[in-house]
Amino acid sequence: MSFMRIIFGGILACLLVSSSWALETRATAALVVDQGTGTVLLSKDPDRPIPPASMSKLMTLNMLFEALDSGRVTMDTEFLVSQKAHEMGGSKMFVSAGNRIKISDLLRGIIVQSGNDACVVVAENLAGTEDEFARMMTLRAAQLGMVNSNFANSTGWPHPEQRMSARDLVFLADRIINEFPEYYSIFSETSFIWAGITQDNRNPLLSLGIGADGLKTGHTSEAGYGLVGSARQGNRRVIFMISGLESVRDRAEEAEKIANWAFRQFTQKTLLEANKRIAEADVWLGKKSKIGLVAKNDIIGLIPYTTTEQVSMSVVYNGPLEAPISAGDDVAKLRVDVPGMEPVFYPLYAEADVGSGSIFTRFKGSAQVLAKRALATAFGSEQ
Repeated sequence: MSFMRIIFGGILACLLVSSSWALETRATAALVVDQGTGTVLLSKDPDRPIPPASMSKLMTLNMLFEALDSGRVTMDTEFLVSQKAHEMGGSKMFVSAGNRIKISDLLRGIIVQSGNDACVVVAENLAGTEDEFARMMTLRAAQLGMVNSNFANSTGWPHPEQRMSARDLVFLADRIINEFPEYYSIFSETSFIWAGITQDNRNPLLSLGIGADGLKTGHTSEAGYGLVGSARQGNRRVIFMISGLESVRDRAEEAEKIANWAFRQFTQKTLLEANKRIAEADVWLGKKSKIGLVAKNDIIGLIPYTTTEQVSMSVVYNGPLEAPISAGDDVAKLRVDVPGMEPVFYPLYAEADVGSGSIFTRFKGSAQVLAKRALATAFGSEQ
């Protein structure tokens, strides 16, 4: 098997773009993604592990959401407050040692008030100790594919081993929005009262009327001011992360600028229709030598409004494909390239069944492959 690529020539001659839409950001690390299409709109040092500050509370919340989803706890379950949790510094929910607090309140204490004390309560009651909870967070992050995340605590309190990347944070935000919609609405609550104290949500985008509905701010002297945000307008949702800003005002201005830019600079286009043959892939050891490739749904691309250079598409797969193949098998990818943007890949499926060929066909195909390999070896090349 070898890597195969089919180039579409002039198929999107009407969809033209330029790099004039590119945005400069004051953030030291940033990632902006259109959720529906998976298109990366802006990327700046997205894979560098950096201090996440309170943005790492999203992982604490993910652990709690998973516990709720599995039935291990409910929103009415009460967690005991330890002395350690009560004495936590920084942003606080103002919990009291010895009290028992419902998870429904602790969630708001973390999401709205960014309570370090509430995070420790959750960590100790789910894992016994905060250190063990941090170990579990790191393990779970690795299982989810968050390869640049490591946790030393549940809060984002400064620690040399507390690190996340912009890409991991955007992935985590996307996961929370998709997997836990019943809890995600809490992120849009603008205030929460606990212990007689009203605290406002620190997300500066919620009051701007631009569709913002989450997620989490963060700040330490090492990390600067950061934010993981999401906004929805019409049928589009944008998720982004910025970090390293110098002030609360800078963070608010940069976040608003990015959200507005992401919605105003790009438009959705139907690139290919569902169930329409896009290309053919080579098949070996089968009753047919070719198979049609189709998409199960319309392929929607996100294209900048400006138009000067051609969008290109290509089909990539490891081929030739070996029979038998069933209709609907995921066998290839459609790659969409827009100048100045990361490529986006969409799955392609087998259009029809291809059964195994006769014994003679399979023998002949195997012999051809062996002969090709022998020739490659003889000429000192690898195919």
